[in-house]
Amino acid sequence: MAAVVTETVDEVLLDAYSRTVAWVAAELLPSVAALRLEGSMQRPAGAGSAVVFAADGLMVTAAHVVRGSTSGTAALTSGEEVPFTVVGTDPPSDLAVVRAAGTGYQAARLGDAARLRVGQVVVAIGNPFGFEGSVSAGVVSALGRSLLAPNGARSRLMGDVVQTDAALHPGNSGGALANSAAEVIGINTALIGPFVGQGLGMAVPVNARTRTIIGALSAGRRVRRAYLGIGGGSRPLPKVVAAATGYSRGVEVVSVVSSGPAGLAGIRPRDVIVSLDGEPVTDVGELQTRLTEELIGRRAAIAYVREGRLSTCLATCAELPDA
Repeated sequence: MAAVVTETVDEVLLDAYSRTVAWVAAELLPSVAALRLEGSMQRPAGAGSAVVFAADGLMVTAAHVVRGSTSGTAALTSGEEVPFTVVGTDPPSDLAVVRAAGTGYQAARLGDAARLRVGQVVVAIGNPFGFEGSVSAGVVSALGRSLLAPNGARSRLMGDVVQTDAALHPGNSGGALANSAAEVIGINTALIGPFVGQGLGMAVPVNARTRTIIGALSAGRRVRRAYLGIGGGSRPLPKVVAAATGYSRGVEVVSVVSSGPAGLAGIRPRDVIVSLDGEPVTDVGELQTRLTEELIGRRAAIAYVREGRLSTCLATCAELPDA
């Protein structure tokens, strides 16, 4: 009599997990390229990854990957190598768009990071250390992280960053972070300090805001942002104040440009900004995310807590200079 083999629950789950990762990899590998940047006296040759999002050769990558370069070579998993040119970069979001020569590329499907959940399975595809077409998998470790924009924009925080434990290494930057439906929900951007390769990778989320940025860069336009003229950091409010105002956290103002929009509206150091134009803000990255082009030249309501009391003022937002 033949022995009856029964699979354990763990074996069934593992097999399903493996099939999912393998399927996502097969779907996306043709849409992820290895970038090799041409060097100059000001910048040594570099490398990174990029994700094809249009059949005509448009690819999105990380701005710090192409910083200081205007062209290079894109290598596809098919073995084809084609020249590319940099179309536009946006250091504050660490996003850039390049165009590869030719047409007929397999474009990746862009998803919506707003639907992500902590613990959700994700797959990272890129070219770590020059090893093209590398795949790693993990989960979403955290959402809504803030991160200093790499290089070129160190004074600005990127908000709403996705943290993952999928193995990332130098060269993964600009590559894809995908969900189990093979939709790109993030562009890998950074590895954290001494923890490189130890489960602390970050990705710029693909959402409505980043789609707007990618669209602007693809059209050769500069990404415009509004400006309040303050510096500060996240701060929790005392429980009594939170109960009285309905806000538990905000951005404490540390410095104010007196001639800036917030200064002219009456904002002072030690005020805690809790909402902008009716939308709550809990940290600097979130506040900066709210300062979109639509607010430039328009009066926006700033709700803030001063000495335990909630107040509101109107500020006419200026445009953030390129510098």
